[in-house]
Amino acid sequence: MTDAQETAADRTLRIPGGAATPAAATSRPDLPAPVPLLEPREGIPPVTATPEALAEVVAAFAAGSGPVAVDAERASGYRYGQRAYLIQLRREGAGSALVDPVGCPELSVLGEAIGDAEWVLHAATQDLPCLREIGMSPSRLFDTELAGRLAGFARVGLGAMVENVLGYALEKGHSAVDWSTRPLPEPWLRYAALDVELLVDLRNALEEELEEQGKLEWARQEFAAIAAAPPAPPRKDPWRRTSGMHRVRRRRQMAVVRELWTARDRIAQRRDVSPGKVLGDAAIVEAALALPADAQALAALPGFGNRIGRKQLDQWHAAVERARALPDAELPQPGQPVAGPPPPRAWADKDPAAASRLSAARAAVTALAESLDLPQENLITPDTVRRLCWEPPAEPTVEAVSAFLTAHGARPWQIEQTAPLLAGALSITAV
Repeated sequence: MTDAQETAADRTLRIPGGAATPAAATSRPDLPAPVPLLEPREGIPPVTATPEALAEVVAAFAAGSGPVAVDAERASGYRYGQRAYLIQLRREGAGSALVDPVGCPELSVLGEAIGDAEWVLHAATQDLPCLREIGMSPSRLFDTELAGRLAGFARVGLGAMVENVLGYALEKGHSAVDWSTRPLPEPWLRYAALDVELLVDLRNALEEELEEQGKLEWARQEFAAIAAAPPAPPRKDPWRRTSGMHRVRRRRQMAVVRELWTARDRIAQRRDVSPGKVLGDAAIVEAALALPADAQALAALPGFGNRIGRKQLDQWHAAVERARALPDAELPQPGQPVAGPPPPRAWADKDPAAASRLSAARAAVTALAESLDLPQENLITPDTVRRLCWEPPAEPTVEAVSAFLTAHGARPWQIEQTAPLLAGALSITAV
């Protein structure tokens, strides 16, 4: 057993007690320096990439006990989409496992084996979509990042949380590598295994802290909402999110962005590469602004230089020409229809009373969030506050506000905390 493994076995926690807040852990000089965690306790597990090896992992984790630490590595910036390229798990009695979703693309049998257990994830909403794609979906979970937010920690990244709560330093060097690489290098596998090494320990420490702060039930409601949430619907007009789109004002130029974005997305999907590696957003915007008349003019623009072959250049030019040829009636509109209230900056002119309600509500939410030592957006979403203030109930009672918040997805603990103060803000500014 190495020194690091012996240190990992010592579960001394570093959450400050008494009146000190968890956020203070980042600056307490009396705490010892974090201990580097260099190796998983049982060493780096082999990569599970065959049906036979997967069956062994499934049996081991089904026989394990307690919560299951789960993590997923993607190849964002390298591959198309957000699929998982490595799944890491750890459970008492089973140890750690590294599962290759390329070699084992259907993991529903693994999901079922641990389906009744609580899954421990860090920033669960980031990993759940790619886990669900391969048949893994928790019935209940514990999100250590969200727990850290509710507990008042200033830094809630996994490395910062493990360091400030447990006193160990995780390696940070491989978070943005191309996880679609095969075979995966040993240092990457070590990094991946360490990501779940202390996740259950972190969960247990945060549960204790939330219990002390009287926030554990709040956290449980949040975790249940994440586990029960349906998949997000596809974005409407995703081309509008092209970086630099604010520079594109004319409808014909918007059509160029749309055609180039669509062509790029089709090529990226076929090649299984990140769209940005096919054509950058900046190049799309430059082409839209210039409206080049021919391929030669397009080639002179930034992003369409020598590294783009003639065939590719012709593809991009064809997309520009499709946009140039569209009748006016088929050009995109300057902005998407806004569902809900207008931007708050316009409220003072459109509805001064609503602007006053929003100002009072924001001030009340800010003060309460500070007193509870948690982010405002976790106390109640800003969008919900805006919608309430723009179209308040006819009678701004606590009951009416509670019903409004419930209809907009607020959890019971959020309603209990915010409905009275929001009702008060609406009443004070009612005209």
